[in-house]
Amino acid sequence: MKKNPLGDSSLQVSEICLGTMTFGQQNSEAEGWAQLDRAFAAGVNFIDTAEMYAVPPSAASFGKTETIVGNWLAHQPRDRVIVATKAAGPGRALDWIRGGPEAFDRRNLRSALEGSLARLRTDYVDLYQLHWPARNQPMFGQWQFDPAHERAATPIRETLEALAELVQEGKIRYVGVSNEHPWGVMEFVRLAREHGLPHIVSIQNAYHLMNRVYEYGLAEVCHREHVGLLAYSPLAFGTLSGKYLADPQASGRIALFPGFGQRYAKPNVDAAVAAYAGLARRHGLTPTQLALAFVYSRWFVASTIIGATSLAQLDENLAARELTLSPELLAEVDAIHLRYTNPAP
Repeated sequence: MKKNPLGDSSLQVSEICLGTMTFGQQNSEAEGWAQLDRAFAAGVNFIDTAEMYAVPPSAASFGKTETIVGNWLAHQPRDRVIVATKAAGPGRALDWIRGGPEAFDRRNLRSALEGSLARLRTDYVDLYQLHWPARNQPMFGQWQFDPAHERAATPIRETLEALAELVQEGKIRYVGVSNEHPWGVMEFVRLAREHGLPHIVSIQNAYHLMNRVYEYGLAEVCHREHVGLLAYSPLAFGTLSGKYLADPQASGRIALFPGFGQRYAKPNVDAAVAAYAGLARRHGLTPTQLALAFVYSRWFVASTIIGATSLAQLDENLAARELTLSPELLAEVDAIHLRYTNPAP
């Protein structure tokens, strides 16, 4: 499998990253291990997890995903596996995570990382990410910035200084952000450059056929500042497979966990899914193949994070990287995008 440089780091990550948020809730430990084995046999060298997983987050599921990954990782050559995890930030009601993540300051980041290292059964993580910004900004389906929602947040410089200490101690190799916007990326880059602090090498944001917001501002920023995109949710929580058009209660995360479904209960989502599904079938592809091959083909994607609940799904996701979309097909994708522009988060 092709390997790509992650930002300006020394990491060479596989073009596909195995996301593990289903481990511990939708998938058992044995099923998680089977997915990890299958992915690595196919050439994947990159795993993404987070302290708040399994998903949906709860006191009962907290830390289960990292534990499952860590138990598998303990049986692998550590230097052959690139492990990414994330620290949960303030601004969400997650009282079971360290008593409620209060800030991205030294105490909280150190506590979060040490918990992750223990569950992952490793001395270091290759990529440590801030799961979402501490400051007020629209995310997770919100679409407008509202200054009325301002809240106190750890200054970004202080956060970078805390991360720098953990890098110096050898517990983190590189740092990244997630669910960020252009202003945040530029602040991290500026402050790192001005104060000799760790430069962020990646941004993990949603990117798929129904959410191409990244292309407007972040694509240029990240290209010029050498920050690699880790594209998550390439199937929009399974919506782009088309299965929910035929059966709104089809097996999957949206049917199991209605809170996720609310994110996609928006105008034009069904129309966009139907249009992309029809386009795929006219070109002899499944809707899943088109959605994944599109994200895999983007020049700015360092690695695409895929998730699955079965080996059959995983195999289809992996196989889609072999597909090449013609310029004519991509032009038709763009035409649908201009008709139904970013209807989903």
